[in-house]
Amino acid sequence: MRHAVRSLPLGRGRDALHGRIGLGHPVHPLLVQVPVGTWLSATVLDLLPGERRGQRVLIGVGVAAALPAAASGWVDWAELHHQQQRVGLVHALSNAAAVGAFTASLVARCRGSHTLGKGLGLAGLALTGVGGALGGHMAYRQASGANHAEYVPHVVTPGWHPLGNVSDFPVGRAVRRQIDDVPVMVVREAEGAVHVLADHCSHMAGPLSEGDITDGCVRCPWHGSVFRLADGWNVKGPATAPQPAFDSRITDGRVEVRIRQRAQTDLESADTA
Repeated sequence: MRHAVRSLPLGRGRDALHGRIGLGHPVHPLLVQVPVGTWLSATVLDLLPGERRGQRVLIGVGVAAALPAAASGWVDWAELHHQQQRVGLVHALSNAAAVGAFTASLVARCRGSHTLGKGLGLAGLALTGVGGALGGHMAYRQASGANHAEYVPHVVTPGWHPLGNVSDFPVGRAVRRQIDDVPVMVVREAEGAVHVLADHCSHMAGPLSEGDITDGCVRCPWHGSVFRLADGWNVKGPATAPQPAFDSRITDGRVEVRIRQRAQTDLESADTA
């Protein structure tokens, strides 16, 4: 299933479904608010006396909105670890069953079977709750979709840190070093510039120092996210957050680095993207 999702010819639409383009974090949690909200509202109206056309409209909107939400969820799911994918599959099945229940509820209501429609709606809402609980487990317990490099600027102490002699870093190859126990990736260019990024990929903490260096970028070996060496900007998903970057200087033949402020990095990246 993962191979099938990855093989879909989505082009730049894949990054849009991840949330890398324009949003900067996963778009799936945002999209699911529409079906959850409309279905919950329809169920609340069902508990009030009288028949209302609003329930049918709300359920229909929720079913339609579930399609792009599911598409974004599947694209994210294909880039998770195996343990997360197992939970994600049950999460998807529960939500698919909820869509089926609400679709059947809408059909029953349109045919005049309002009691059956209400019952199916309650079942659909219960399934939605199960799916939501599993989604929360994935997000908060298993950290799927979280920025796995966000901690770096908060734990690296201010000021310049020595990394080693310039000769310790071969040209065009990534070298792994430590700054305040934080792993970093160091790449020296032929022109002399030294680029330093946090080594743990912001997507799922993959080791960037083991990735390929091409055209001024590094490609994560785990899921293929691409980051610009100069500033850590994520030029290709599934990563939705940039990589923490460090300023560097050479003093008496030794490389020294300091953490770069994220606000400045984002502004510079937006100007050059």
